[in-house]
Amino acid sequence: MTKRALISGITGQDGSYLAELLLEKGYEVHGIVRRSSTETFERISHLTGRIELHQADLLDQVSLLSTIQDCQPTELYNLAAQSFVPTSWVQPSLTGEFTGLGVTRMLEAIRVVDPSIRFYQASSSEMYGRVQQTPQNEDTDFYPRSPYAVAKLYGHWITVNYRESYDLFAVSGILFNHESPRRGREFVTRKITESVAKIKLGLQDDLHLGNTDAKRDWGYAKEYVEAMWLMLQADEPSDFVIGTGEQNSVRDCYKAAFAYVGLDPKDFVRTDPQLVRPAEVDTLLADPRRAEKELGWKSRTSFGELIEIMVEADLEAQEKATGRRRDDSKSR
Repeated sequence: MTKRALISGITGQDGSYLAELLLEKGYEVHGIVRRSSTETFERISHLTGRIELHQADLLDQVSLLSTIQDCQPTELYNLAAQSFVPTSWVQPSLTGEFTGLGVTRMLEAIRVVDPSIRFYQASSSEMYGRVQQTPQNEDTDFYPRSPYAVAKLYGHWITVNYRESYDLFAVSGILFNHESPRRGREFVTRKITESVAKIKLGLQDDLHLGNTDAKRDWGYAKEYVEAMWLMLQADEPSDFVIGTGEQNSVRDCYKAAFAYVGLDPKDFVRTDPQLVRPAEVDTLLADPRRAEKELGWKSRTSFGELIEIMVEADLEAQEKATGRRRDDSKSR
């Protein structure tokens, strides 16, 4: 029997990579898209004709029920959320509705329509916030430091609650930061790599950043969606930390990006206090050993390789869009 997957957030970074992975594995892939005048399908445009899209919204229970009834998925991946931390300070209530209560609506729809559907919830390392131990594993206490992280924590625990209360196969992947050329431009890694590409091509003068001392565990999103899939293939439902087990700072990130194009960051990086969060998360570091032991999953792309992949993709995109060409004598 052909497996059928339904992905909310299919137009995002993770959703697009997951759709590709599932198609490669022979799945019938469906996606949930929200009606919006600004919705972009750029990341999944190459999949046109191979996936089926359904209009629904995490704020609307009826639309989720209807979509799940129509689609009849065997697996459901909930990747949709208001996922940008700074926006959660500006729109805390809306973030709670999408990122927190939206999970409840999805789980309730599964419970009503077909409790045999396997459910994946995208949890976040931001839930650890003011970290209680380093590195962080599945047993580390949570201490969220933003409305986004609080909402994610609600989504995480409501998934556990439905698993234990209704015997659903419902799991959460506690994914640490994962990046790619498809990362949204508002996220710091992509902001850095695109800015560096533009600076190299003479399209931008400088790069403004907030807390450059913040440290994160950064991996390659294309690999992380494999972990999502593996979690839903397990015999028993369980939550997993997914990360590299290595840590780098924002400063490390921009240094690697500028090094790739042969420029000195001191000439271009400017610190902007307005970009610092009201409550900062200073350090996050995954302990992914359980995922390797029980799922056989391990990160394969190094931080340096990831930044080079992203800078190169942004250089190529800017060259294509503007007609500018890099000075190859100064690039690696």
